[in-house]
Amino acid sequence: MEFTAIQIATFLGGTVEGNPETKVYNVAKIEEGAPGMLSFLANPKYEQYLYTTNSSIVLVNNDLKLQDKVSATLIRVPDAYAAFAQLLGLYQQFMQSKSGVSSLAFISKDATYGEDVYIGEFAFIGERAKIGNRVKIYPQVYVGDDCVIGDDTVIYAGAKLYAQTVVGKSCILHSGCVLGADGFGFAPQEDCSYKKIPQIGNVSLGDNVEIGANTCIDCATMGSTKIHDGVKLDNLIQIAHNVELGKNTAIAAQTGVSGSTKIGNNCIIAGQVGFVGHIHIANNTKIGAQSGILGSVKKEGEELMGSPAINLKDYLRMSVYTKNLEKLVKRVEQLEKQLKEKQQ
Repeated sequence: MEFTAIQIATFLGGTVEGNPETKVYNVAKIEEGAPGMLSFLANPKYEQYLYTTNSSIVLVNNDLKLQDKVSATLIRVPDAYAAFAQLLGLYQQFMQSKSGVSSLAFISKDATYGEDVYIGEFAFIGERAKIGNRVKIYPQVYVGDDCVIGDDTVIYAGAKLYAQTVVGKSCILHSGCVLGADGFGFAPQEDCSYKKIPQIGNVSLGDNVEIGANTCIDCATMGSTKIHDGVKLDNLIQIAHNVELGKNTAIAAQTGVSGSTKIGNNCIIAGQVGFVGHIHIANNTKIGAQSGILGSVKKEGEELMGSPAINLKDYLRMSVYTKNLEKLVKRVEQLEKQLKEKQQ
């Protein structure tokens, strides 16, 4: 599907510099552009590519001052990055405009679904499941008994929702994610074996939540493991039983959150962070990659790094000392040697 520069500019509220009838049919990075491609320039570090790119149309900021001739047609907008993201969203909607229920899907007789849904081949919808309007369920998705899925949610191929899982509106669940598997609960026995503790709770997701590929969110032992509105989880994350993630918290890949830990609103957590169980993390906390969180964070807005995690500024200061540790050790050894010589 092709779009002209003037059509794109009208949609974005921008202005065209160059041929308004220039057509594009796909998108590309500005440094990898080709004829028929749309690119954008937001970071000044990439401005050099603006003068050499083969892309047909480039989105740029209104305040950009050209340093050389440009062969591409330009569309000036207040924020090129935001405008490009807006176009990508429109493109994604077009590409995902699937609808209809496949004859190869299994839907229990007492399950219900709304209008304009898509349910792909070999999807399984369990008993008493309730699926909202405009929901897209791709092939081989498992939706267990008594699950509830809100309007406009997308569930990609191979995702698994155990019984009683609740998913809010406008959520995105990527391939391979598992919601509602048993929490890691075992009671030690006198003979050093373990007895499994039944996990009878569920997982509850708010609205506008995104769960990455192969991320696992365990059901609660009792009650709910709660993922509140706007939470964004990367791929390969483990969320244990009875954890609660506050609104608009974002967590990067390979992080693990132990059972019953509660993380506040608007937190940003980098990759490979480990949390012990039964602690509280205050709102607006930021935690650097590979940190180990061994206790509660009570002060809002803290920035932490390291294992065990400490204040970011202290961590950076210690990193400088660590780099010079070998020199410091040699210096101490030299001083000790001089002291011994004086004592003799």
